[in-house]
Amino acid sequence: MSKGTVFVLSGPAGSGKSTVRQRLMEKGLNFHYSVSDTTRKPRKGEQDGVDYGFVTKEQFEEGIKNNRYYEFANYTGEYYGTPVSQLTPYIEAGVNVILEIEVNGAMQVKEKDKNAVLVMLLPPSYSALEDRLRGRGTETEEKIQKRLARAKEEIELFDKYDYFLINEDGQIDECVKQLQMIAETQQYKTKNNPDFPIKFLNN
Repeated sequence: MSKGTVFVLSGPAGSGKSTVRQRLMEKGLNFHYSVSDTTRKPRKGEQDGVDYGFVTKEQFEEGIKNNRYYEFANYTGEYYGTPVSQLTPYIEAGVNVILEIEVNGAMQVKEKDKNAVLVMLLPPSYSALEDRLRGRGTETEEKIQKRLARAKEEIELFDKYDYFLINEDGQIDECVKQLQMIAETQQYKTKNNPDFPIKFLNN
C-alpha cells in the first residue's frame, strides 16, 4: 500500500488558509486535517481540538522536550506545532494529511519529507492583505504591523514552495478547486507509486 502524502498549506495571516482548508475537507476526499497545537488564545468561534489544540506555553515546551512535535515554530510570540500523533499514523495508512502551518514549519517539513507538497496561499496583493487584517477587527495595531512585517519575510520563501494559489475575494471555491487539482495530480507521480511496476507485471 502506498503511503499518504503530506500537503502543507501556508501563507500570511489573512490569506484565508482556514477557510480554504475547511472547504477542502468538506469535499470528503482522502484527507486528514492535522490539528496543530498553539499557545495563542482562541478566536471567536474556534473550538479546541477542532481548529487548534489550545495549550499553555509550559505544555508546549514540555512537548518540544519530549519530541512530540513533527515541526514547530514561534510566530509573533506564540508557539505553533504539528503533533506527531496527527501525522505519522495517517501517512502510514495511506491517507493524505494536510497541514495548515506557517513558513518556518513548512521548511522543517520539506527537510524531513522530500515528497511533501508545499502550497503557498496568498491574497491578491499586499494592500489587500492589510485590508483583510484590519477588517477582522480582532487585533491591535501593533499586532497588525507585526503580521504585515512577517508577510514580507514569508514571501521571500516563495521559491521554496511547489505551488502558489491566489485567494481572490469571493472566489474561495475556485481556490479550493485548484488545490484539489494539485492533490489529484500527486497520485499520478511515478515517485509516489513505487510498487506500480510490480503490480503491472503481475496482472
